[in-house]
Amino acid sequence: ENKQMAYPASVDSIPTSANQEDHVSMAAHGARRLLKMAKNVDYVLGIELIAAAQACDFHAPLKSSIALESLRALVRSRVPPLDHDRLMHPDIEAATTLIRTGAALRSVKMELPSLEADA
Repeated sequence: ENKQMAYPASVDSIPTSANQEDHVSMAAHGARRLLKMAKNVDYVLGIELIAAAQACDFHAPLKSSIALESLRALVRSRVPPLDHDRLMHPDIEAATTLIRTGAALRSVKMELPSLEADA
């Protein structure tokens, strides 16, 4: 869906004044598409959080880095492990909220303060 929406808005320009002094900005249309694309990316990142937490769970009792364990714990506080077939929509919404609110990034930055210096 994002690939389709990435098509340049400028090619959608239409004549309004018989091609004389005809500048039709499609910026608003392009901005609306970009907003939808950004929301789609949030969902993809939320799904990736769920998949990463599940993968870490499969490797228990092995542990990852402190930052990743903190992030996994945050995800698990909102999304239970997938141990049976169930509707994923509530889990995806919960994980996506961690992305949109910045909670996922904050949990990693708390364990890696050097990230603040790079930002």
